[in-house]
Amino acid sequence: MLDLATRVYNHTWKIDPIIRSVLDTDFYKLLMAQTIFRRHRNVSVTFGIQNRTSRVRLADLIDPGELREQLDHCRSLRLTRGESTWLRGNTFYGRRQMFSPDFMDWLENFRFPDYLLEKQDGQYVLTFHGPWIETTMWEVPALAILNELRSRGVLKGMGKFELQVLYARAMTRIWEKIERLKTLPGLSIADFGTRRRHGFLWQDWCVEAMIEGLGPGFLGTSNCLIALRHDIEAVGTNAHELPMVYSALAETEEDLARAPYLVLADWQRDYAGNLLVILPDTYGTTGFLDRGPAWMADWTGIRIDSKDPIEGGEEAIRWWTRHGRNPREKLAIFSDGLDVDVIERIHGHFHGRLRIGYGWGTLLTNDFRGLAPDGRLDPISIVCKVISANGHATVKLSDNPTKALGPEEEVERYKRVFGVGAQQAVPVLV
Repeated sequence: MLDLATRVYNHTWKIDPIIRSVLDTDFYKLLMAQTIFRRHRNVSVTFGIQNRTSRVRLADLIDPGELREQLDHCRSLRLTRGESTWLRGNTFYGRRQMFSPDFMDWLENFRFPDYLLEKQDGQYVLTFHGPWIETTMWEVPALAILNELRSRGVLKGMGKFELQVLYARAMTRIWEKIERLKTLPGLSIADFGTRRRHGFLWQDWCVEAMIEGLGPGFLGTSNCLIALRHDIEAVGTNAHELPMVYSALAETEEDLARAPYLVLADWQRDYAGNLLVILPDTYGTTGFLDRGPAWMADWTGIRIDSKDPIEGGEEAIRWWTRHGRNPREKLAIFSDGLDVDVIERIHGHFHGRLRIGYGWGTLLTNDFRGLAPDGRLDPISIVCKVISANGHATVKLSDNPTKALGPEEEVERYKRVFGVGAQQAVPVLV
């Protein structure tokens, strides 16, 4: 087994670059990229970093030279022949040749585009501008780079024994969580922790622990490179980015109201089966389900993200029942800020009433809470979201207004168009 503490003590970025491959990204990013490639590849899009945990001043913790080195290294990567073969020939979600030859030709020649890096009020202003098909690829590696550089900055001052104890405690914490999870009947859980991981080596260790500890209860990982390395399933569907851009491109308010459903129409032209999972909360779950076309109820499942998981699951059950579908045959994926206590609560409430899946993210791959002085390794809430499309501001409302994004006047316009009333703000941990 990898001596993680010694590796961390000895490594430099040249030995352990944070992003090791174009495939060191989440599977949903490749699925969305293919849909973008087929329909909107030349839309001009800007992505940007937002650190919601503003008390953590990343620009004071991370050296700008080291950050540029990691970003520039990422720009030097290209898909290898073996990686391309894996994508072209592997079976994903029961389907061979998930990725079309023309998309694979594009991906094999892809290079990460340029970036703009500035400092403002103790934070990095890191933005990516260009064709949507290129800028979308920065989201996951940019977040992974920032999170790992922060971790490395804290660990840099620790000695060998201090690091050994730190990782022993973190490993024990994860293993205790796994032992609790494996008692849950019919468990189906995946690693969703790439974007806010403590580091690549740690995410890889966590996945190995899940493989051994959970057996068939471990569904796979969202990280394509780790899935390839361990010969396990790569999992993921789609994200808020698609409806945010489609909506920004709408020319009228009627087009705006229809935009989120156009996303689903395009998605089901590209994919099928367990990839047909609705993400309804971009502009409010309740309104999205109430106004949606009847054929949405034929989709395999739904992802409960920013809404309270019990409330969101019950709403999905009522919606499927109203449309004459059996909720026991439907899949509900829970993924927002999960940890063992929350998973146990969800499972106890819905087991036997739904097919349940869990996407376990930050508190799997970055739970070092309390293990470093002053919480210096505690995870932060940091996102990389689309800011504009063809010069029009993008908006996300969410079921939790704490996660809302966009200019205030546009947020209010979207609330009116999508019929979103008063909302209760809930603190965002990760």
